[in-house]
Amino acid sequence: MVIAIDGPAGAGKSTVARAVAERLGFTYLDTGAMYRCVALALSERGGDPAAVAEAVRIELGGRVLLDGRDVTEAIRAPAVSDAASEVSADP
Repeated sequence: MVIAIDGPAGAGKSTVARAVAERLGFTYLDTGAMYRCVALALSERGGDPAAVAEAVRIELGGRVLLDGRDVTEAIRAPAVSDAASEVSADP
C-alpha cells in the first residue's frame, strides 16, 4: 500500500506522514528529501537529472546523507527547494 500526502510548503505534510506511518506500522519515505538531494547534486555537478538521480546515493534517517555527506540543512535552502520542484516534475 502506498499513501501519498500532497500540499503546499509548511502545511505539515511530513508531520502527518510520519504519524500515519507510525500508526499503521509503515515505513515513512521522505520523497521530498530525495528530490532535494538530486537537485543539490545537480547544482553542484550539473548533468542530466535522470543520470544524476541514478548515480547518487541517498540515505534517509535522522540525518539526510548524499553520497555519504550530511546535507540535512543544505537541502532546505530556498534555491535547492526551487530546483527540487523542477526535478520532481519529471519523476
